Amino acid sequence: MKYLPIDRELFVYNRKQFVKQLLPNSLAIFNSNDIITTSADSTMAFVQHRDIFHLSGVDQEESILILFPDCKEAKHREILFLKETNEHIAVWEGAKLTKEAALQSAGIKTVYWLDQFESILKTLMSETQYAYVNTNEHSRANTEAETREDRFVKWFKNEYPAHTYQRSAPIMHDIRSIKHQIELDLMQRACDITEKAFRRILQFVKPGVWEHEIEAECMHEFLKNRSKGFAYTPIIGSGYSACVLHYIENNKQCNDGDVILFDWAAEYANYASDMTRCIPVNGKFTARQKAVYNAVLSVKNEATNLLVPGTDLKQYHVEVGSLMEKELVDLKLISLDDIKNQDPKSPAYKKYFMHGTSHYIGLDTHDVGSWTEPIRANMVFTVEPGIYIPEENLGIRLEDDVVVQAKGEPFNLMRNIPIETDEIEELMNS
Repeated sequence: MKYLPIDRELFVYNRKQFVKQLLPNSLAIFNSNDIITTSADSTMAFVQHRDIFHLSGVDQEESILILFPDCKEAKHREILFLKETNEHIAVWEGAKLTKEAALQSAGIKTVYWLDQFESILKTLMSETQYAYVNTNEHSRANTEAETREDRFVKWFKNEYPAHTYQRSAPIMHDIRSIKHQIELDLMQRACDITEKAFRRILQFVKPGVWEHEIEAECMHEFLKNRSKGFAYTPIIGSGYSACVLHYIENNKQCNDGDVILFDWAAEYANYASDMTRCIPVNGKFTARQKAVYNAVLSVKNEATNLLVPGTDLKQYHVEVGSLMEKELVDLKLISLDDIKNQDPKSPAYKKYFMHGTSHYIGLDTHDVGSWTEPIRANMVFTVEPGIYIPEENLGIRLEDDVVVQAKGEPFNLMRNIPIETDEIEELMNS
């Protein structure tokens, strides 16, 4: 891994939070992700399942975590099963976790090789009543492709049909949505790397540059700073492309007079950052571009201040819509009559601001968390309003990542990333 070692205190704490919510006499199992093949003998870069990482810090394939807090044998209350390592594997693939290294990084004392899993599981299942399985219950999940976890759940239920099964996902969604200080520090590191890349880009962009060249400059800065790359597929949309919400081709030349919308950010240690900024290709916003930009910035700042403990996310998005209505009227994009006659199910502002304002962020860019319970301190959200005017070849979206505080306004993890138009112009022309 490129990132520096993470204090195992985080994973010890996370496991304690998880087992607090288990029914008595319960066992829970978590699996690593697959290594995904492409063709022939090629594979994609390994990406660890976020849940097993959250609970153990293990960042390699073919790993299994068992948590059984009421097990009579104390050493089997936390168990890691790892792919057996040897000199041959070390030469061809690189060294895997040893039992000693797993203890050091995860704080789990009992580690077995994977070939012992079924025999030990049989012993444990004879003691337990409830078995927790882990399924992907993200509201936007694409579950078309079967994962290693999916295959395991099928096998597990078939092998032990008489047990009572429970869902780990609701617990994981709850505990992952509240960030430990170590997690906040890792997310701050991701945001700091993103800042370095953005400042690099401000010096690089000029008329005639290509979007993919900007993408390459970002990647250089990310890798240089121990990130493995983008936290999500980057959007670098100039001119009209900025109005395409999920534009990812990044293959056009940037023209004098256009604004470029950047929606990209670094990951660090599997934690995401998520930034959007907009800059003028020639280093100078027009009066109209600046007016739209400042309208979006005003909504972002006001929306940020609404993210306090107790906020209802559904009502929050309604309130942000009202803030945007005012700005769109001032920009003469909609009228008061449009608002008066609008369909409540499709407000007038949606013509120019058609997406949500905030989502959870953490180990996933669109992280897990409740959308029906009031928000709590140490949750982290994006704030990303936008205005898109295709007829003007202009799209403006601005986005920061903020931590909900127990008292006071949210803490902005991207507070040092330039966002005011004057500062952007000054840096581009310095």
